[in-house]
Amino acid sequence: MFLKHKTIAPARVSSLLVAAEAAARAIPPAFPLDATVAVNPFLGQSGVDLATASARLARVAGVRLTRPRSDYAAEVAAGRITDDDLAAALIASTSPLKPVDLALLKAKLARERPAPRALPSIADLAAEATGIDWPAILARAFGLWAAGHFDRGQALWTPAPGRSAFAAWREWATHDLAPEIAGLTGFCAHVAAAPDTAERTILRAAEGLGITDAAAETAFHRLLMDLGGWAQHARWLLWQAELAGRSDTTITDLIAIRLIWEEALLEHCPDVAEAWADVCAAHAEPVAPGPDEALDAILQDAAERAGQRRLAAALPGAGGTNDRPAVQAAFCIDVRSEVFRRALEAQDAGVRTLGFAGFFGLPVSHRAHGSDIAEAHLPALLTPGLATCSHAAAEAEQGARIAARAARAWGRFRQAAVSSFAFVEAAGPTYAWKLVKDALGRGGKGLATGPAPRFETGLSPAEKAATAAAALKAMSLTRGHARLVLLIGHGAQLVNNPHASAYHCGACGGHTGEVSARLLANLLNDPETRAGLPAEGIDLPADTRFVAGLHDTTTDAVALFADDPAPEHAADLARVRGWLARAGEQARAERALALPGATPGSIAARATNWAELRPEWGLAGCAAFVAAPRAVTAGVDLGGRAFLHCYDWAEDADFATLEQILTAPVVVASWISLQYYGSAVAPEAFGGGNKLIHNVVGGIGVVQGNGGILRPGLPWQALHDGESLVHEPLRLSVMIAAPRDAIAGVLARHDAVRALFDNGWLHLFALEEGRVAARYRPGLTWQAERGAQPAG
Repeated sequence: MFLKHKTIAPARVSSLLVAAEAAARAIPPAFPLDATVAVNPFLGQSGVDLATASARLARVAGVRLTRPRSDYAAEVAAGRITDDDLAAALIASTSPLKPVDLALLKAKLARERPAPRALPSIADLAAEATGIDWPAILARAFGLWAAGHFDRGQALWTPAPGRSAFAAWREWATHDLAPEIAGLTGFCAHVAAAPDTAERTILRAAEGLGITDAAAETAFHRLLMDLGGWAQHARWLLWQAELAGRSDTTITDLIAIRLIWEEALLEHCPDVAEAWADVCAAHAEPVAPGPDEALDAILQDAAERAGQRRLAAALPGAGGTNDRPAVQAAFCIDVRSEVFRRALEAQDAGVRTLGFAGFFGLPVSHRAHGSDIAEAHLPALLTPGLATCSHAAAEAEQGARIAARAARAWGRFRQAAVSSFAFVEAAGPTYAWKLVKDALGRGGKGLATGPAPRFETGLSPAEKAATAAAALKAMSLTRGHARLVLLIGHGAQLVNNPHASAYHCGACGGHTGEVSARLLANLLNDPETRAGLPAEGIDLPADTRFVAGLHDTTTDAVALFADDPAPEHAADLARVRGWLARAGEQARAERALALPGATPGSIAARATNWAELRPEWGLAGCAAFVAAPRAVTAGVDLGGRAFLHCYDWAEDADFATLEQILTAPVVVASWISLQYYGSAVAPEAFGGGNKLIHNVVGGIGVVQGNGGILRPGLPWQALHDGESLVHEPLRLSVMIAAPRDAIAGVLARHDAVRALFDNGWLHLFALEEGRVAARYRPGLTWQAERGAQPAG
């Protein structure tokens, strides 16, 4: 029934393959579990606004990108969203479909819109016609193959290793009788008769299924959304390849695989052909928001304006002191650090804290103690430029390698199909005490640390000074140094949590910040570095000492490393340890109020409780990014909802640091914010599902139950306390203390970053004298905020 041998015009070939490429790039990447970092699920839609993206995701995934209107109505009734917020959002909207006035907007607010439905696939239509759940059968069969093919070391056997996804799947599927047993007669033969490349398969299927050039992009996008996290993993493979200057065709292979299923199901159930033709016609229509999407985008903007209004009112304005601080402590900009920084500053007037991305400006590829695996300890947007390791002396290193190999061999023996039974009988009793300890929460050992890291290839004195100076300038830490400067990375102590790396430092590639903090502290204490810094324009006091530390965000304990003992600073360190301990107590007391069933004394126990669904809230609640001197936010309770980056534009002569902030930390923070947003408003497409029934697959991700589609994004328990959302889904509000023309100049040079602001995925404000002065508007323009002075 298919036009398998029809000649396709070259122009159509090109158009269809371009559509496949566009559909692939509309899928966000999903990083594997060992290095999970937050990813913006709308990465492929940053070129359009929220309303348009909502219309597209409704078509291809059946989800909406805003909360139910009842949520906004409740906030209006409670006074959190005011009429002024609604009116401002209504005026700012450029949609021709928006309500004509505030009264009509509020009237429509009371009417809940129906849940959107994705355009059906042939699998959906066949399921409706036959009563057989073909989408579930497809998901299970595909997931079983994908779990083996993409495995990253968890499985003991991988089918067709070393082959492309398309070739490996064809070999598998020609012998997989599950679809035929379910009723799809001749499926194996159909797969065997498919073209030998993904590209030819896409072309043949598009021709045979009647997918026109106009329909192809969203039709292909729809099929990839069916594959959930497997498509996102394939997109990650492409992401990683392009970072290394290569390419990868896996995600295109998945489109071809999914199209073969569609062909076979249409042949099996030809009665759906007419309905499928209507679906193709709907896919051919341009994606455009309707009145519902326009209204919901306005309501979302109003909610964000309400949050911005409250934040702006809380900022105290310019301030600060020139006294030499007793201690300076640089933390990651992670929102969890805001709570601890505030608690630490409350201990003594001489405490100053700073915020900077937790990799501290060192783009390293690191090999841990006893391992030759290079881990990228830097933001996902960057590529490593420095190689480091934590390898110890030869005897200790050899012992660590032997122990690691023994652990791997023991794990394989324990998991193998045959020996697993013998393992339970022979070794089971020896695990009794461990099981008892773990069940009682006594098995935790804190965050794992290793020997001090070092650069694998020695840096010259000039390179040391240049690297250190770049880090200090980026941190706005070029003068006024204390006797003791702490560089505090962060990580999270968790047990029985496959998403553990997501709680670590996103700026360190899903690892803890230990390596970066220790590297920079040791570099800044190096006599050769100190000797070269004056030539870089930085004069460090001779008595300034840098000390690295690690903040456990689950327990709020901070450990300081003694890599380079400084007896002359012993009294300073003893005093700082006391402040850190008391700050931890204060932070735990604050966080306990928001954690279900927690008390300040139970916070630490949650880190070692293997049944604890919510050991901490991670970055839930994140809503703002502030780049300004600490004086702008000092003393303000921001509720652990703001990324705080220290930045003094007066010391940034060429605005190079401003450019770094807007193109790296702001973008990473937007990924975090939008992942929480997407997981909250569209958990069916972008959420990780229910932790209680998670199973880890291939070291890549999780499935719910014993198979099927990989679940991307955040588990529901990371966002919801059982009664209501803990994370309020708001797009990030970025506030920067810098001249407006300098900010606009950076955006003008970076189209991808500018698109995030122009299309409303981020909000941007200029701060002047510690107050919000202007709001960015699309097209590199500014709108003065109420009460602010116009730019002179």
